[in-house]
Amino acid sequence: MARTSVLSTRVLLVCAAIGVATGILGGIAGWATVPLLGFVPPLYGLLLGVHVLPGIIAQEVLRRPGVALLAHLLAALVSSATAPQYALQFLGTAVLFGGIQEVVAAATRYRSWRAWRFFVSALVIGVVIAAAVFFAAGLKTLPLWAQIAYLAISVLAPVAWTAVGLWVGIGLRRAGVVRGGR
Repeated sequence: MARTSVLSTRVLLVCAAIGVATGILGGIAGWATVPLLGFVPPLYGLLLGVHVLPGIIAQEVLRRPGVALLAHLLAALVSSATAPQYALQFLGTAVLFGGIQEVVAAATRYRSWRAWRFFVSALVIGVVIAAAVFFAAGLKTLPLWAQIAYLAISVLAPVAWTAVGLWVGIGLRRAGVVRGGR
């Protein structure tokens, strides 16, 4: 019996479609970064949380190893075409977020696809980005209430975007994106 490759044409095409759609959102988020940090810095975490979408949707739809990282990298390329000034940040975010999502999935040996597993990766990502951006963007100069708001939003935003990603992924599965074999 012929063994199906993890990177079959179907997997590549689904990851590419997810990467393009979420990459456009990432590019828009890139363009909104400077104005948002300039006017309402505590909301930046909400904007950054959109970058969890490629991996969440790909893992929910395909349920295979490597698809989160692949979808993230493809989304980063599309985001980079949309907002080229952030190309390195998009690629770094893709590796970080996709890597965290893959590690959490690998911890369950790619056998558990329940919602809790996706939310664990979202919380890990939220804590990592909250800490990183807090220091990198100099948010410690903000009033205490704004620092607390930023940290809370940054930790919870990936959780909220994960819920959106699961909803989209479930819809795609119901629409038959993986029909006819995986």
